[in-house]
Amino acid sequence: MEPWYSLHWFSPAQWQQFHIANPLALSLIPAILLLFSIRYYLHRNATQRLNMSLGQLNLPRARGKEIRVQTTRSLLSSLRYLLPISVFAGVTLVLVALARPQIVREQRDEQSEGIDIMMAIDVSESMSDTDLPPTRLAAARRVAQTFVNGRQNDRIGLVVFAGEAFSLCPLTTDYGLVKQYLSDLNDRMIRTSGTAIGDALARCINRMRDRSNSTTDTTRQEAAQRQQARSKVIILLSDGDNTAGNIDPVTAARLAKIFNIRIYTIAVGRISASTAQAGTVDEGILKTIATIGNGSFFRATDTRRLRAVFAQISKLEKSPVRVRVYEDVQDYYRIYLYWAISFLLFALFLKNTIFGNVLED
Repeated sequence: MEPWYSLHWFSPAQWQQFHIANPLALSLIPAILLLFSIRYYLHRNATQRLNMSLGQLNLPRARGKEIRVQTTRSLLSSLRYLLPISVFAGVTLVLVALARPQIVREQRDEQSEGIDIMMAIDVSESMSDTDLPPTRLAAARRVAQTFVNGRQNDRIGLVVFAGEAFSLCPLTTDYGLVKQYLSDLNDRMIRTSGTAIGDALARCINRMRDRSNSTTDTTRQEAAQRQQARSKVIILLSDGDNTAGNIDPVTAARLAKIFNIRIYTIAVGRISASTAQAGTVDEGILKTIATIGNGSFFRATDTRRLRAVFAQISKLEKSPVRVRVYEDVQDYYRIYLYWAISFLLFALFLKNTIFGNVLED
């Protein structure tokens, strides 16, 4: 930082950085200037002058000497303004110090506990259909990765299911790991045919349910309270009826409701008009699950619609963000107060010494 006696503190660039805490003090500076102007004119009219005529000197040498004398007198006469200028500068800088010029540096700290999201994705053989190019599973995989990229501070897990359900990735904030698991999804991961929607929901609930904590452990109790406060969401993506598994989807949805877990269901693929393929998508069970789980049901008939569904879920499930603003305030009024004291001391020196009388004469 520059020393207080540096002229850097009066540069326009420095003043642009300042925040003035008391701008009213700066508005008094023109009033001080007006008072000094009034005093000057009143003092000028009250001063008595004696005009003397010494005649005209015709000698060239005497005329040149007179010009030099007048020039010297005019320079010395202008020094009589040194005292009032010093007083005005001192008072002005006192007002500047009262205005409290300061530099404010603001720092924002955003904190969010996030939410827990379990994605249950159907990897059965029917997910290889090409009505969502290139395939239903490939389209769901890409859109799910985009969804993961848009989350912050959320824990995301992954469950895959066909005739059986497996927990592929636990809840984690390592989004790179989640996207790697998503990129590895294929319709050959689970050999058991069928669609076990109930088992998939049960796997998600098991990952998200609260763990029992010891009543004597205060730290665990606080952690449990924070965990309970986190929103919990299951996003189930499937294209078929519940044809396998040991747990009824409705029972699993009611269990999720007990644990305050919200369920969003997405039916992937176009509904075929043929009788043979009319039962390939069971919207009824997916709608029932979403209703019981206090969520919503969506149908994605193409990739664009699938992206819109995930975008809508992302807007619905936003974790609250606490924003803390820290302000680092540095005052610089002392610098201008030092300058003011210096000018006022200089004016006092001129006033109470022989210099003050010489300058006034």
